[in-house]
Amino acid sequence: MKKNLVVGAGFSGAAIANLIAENLNEEVVVIDKKDHVAGNSYDYRDKNGIMIHKYGSHIFHTNSEKVWAFLKKFTDFNTYMHEVVGIIDGIEAQIPFNFNTLYQVFPETMAKRMEEKLLRAFEYNTKVPILEFQKQDDEDLKFLANYVYEKIFLNYTTKQWGVSPKEVDGAVTARVPVYLSKDNRYFQDKYQGIPRKGYTKVVERMLDHKNIKVKLNTEFKGVECFDRVFFTGSIDEFFNYKYGMLPYRSVNFKFEEYDREFYQSHACINYPNNYDFTRIHEYKHYLQDKSDKTVIAKEYSEFFELGKNERYYPIASKENAELYAKYLKEAEELDNVYFLGRLGDYKYYNMDAAIERAINLFEEIR
Repeated sequence: MKKNLVVGAGFSGAAIANLIAENLNEEVVVIDKKDHVAGNSYDYRDKNGIMIHKYGSHIFHTNSEKVWAFLKKFTDFNTYMHEVVGIIDGIEAQIPFNFNTLYQVFPETMAKRMEEKLLRAFEYNTKVPILEFQKQDDEDLKFLANYVYEKIFLNYTTKQWGVSPKEVDGAVTARVPVYLSKDNRYFQDKYQGIPRKGYTKVVERMLDHKNIKVKLNTEFKGVECFDRVFFTGSIDEFFNYKYGMLPYRSVNFKFEEYDREFYQSHACINYPNNYDFTRIHEYKHYLQDKSDKTVIAKEYSEFFELGKNERYYPIASKENAELYAKYLKEAEELDNVYFLGRLGDYKYYNMDAAIERAINLFEEIR
């Protein structure tokens, strides 16, 4: 029987471990240097009975039937559909900016005029990246584009990435659209929700298999004694940073508890222009937890520093892509080591994309 090592017990590692153990009937050892499974999706119930997302809000959403069917073997989901609002000129308004936001922040006559012009310029129910939106000639639309850019995009992006928007890769800015719709949902995927017993329980069930052994608080020491290694840690760390360290943005969460039922109207409220934090999370909203108290987390973005904080978001740039390509070339020369996940692939993945990557990789090796 072949022996497999999976480094990292997040969704990528847990998915590939389960697929190998279940479908190939092979032994899998899963290690993680953290003291818990589920990686940055880790959640837990606190003393108030509130399900806390330790590393920031995680909302599952996907259009993939394959991913949804795989996950449904391990959990049921509620029907939560995520909405985000932001504080714009002191007003709680929908984000991404849509037709409802238009009427929330502008006088009705002005909003109506802009709405009519937008519908003449673009198709309804489409998303236009903010930087593309700025290219319009109409004076009203120019004003609107600059308003959205300055009030929603500019300062938030600067806080989140630590640089001006002009220095941020287009793949990132494309994720901040103007949505020509009245759909207030942050995601439009067919399947959306929160696991009813939390994300940690999902990963625990994936790893609860007779062929899988889990070792926490365990550092990766090498590929010896294993037929295959699946590495979901940072690819530059695997190669001892021989070409230099790949840059990431990290996040710091400040938790606060309040003696009230709710702190805010939505699970996530963005603060593009006020304060040093980017947003406030309130976790009770996700599973409708009942408690006289509530817990929030203020999210502060910062650069990743080894030994100080966690890697969260790969920083997309030409220079970083070239550095990653050097490590990828080294990786391709290894016969029995596979890299996957946000850190292994140095790529931004939502949870569903991370799971789909693991499923596709399994199909390749089986």
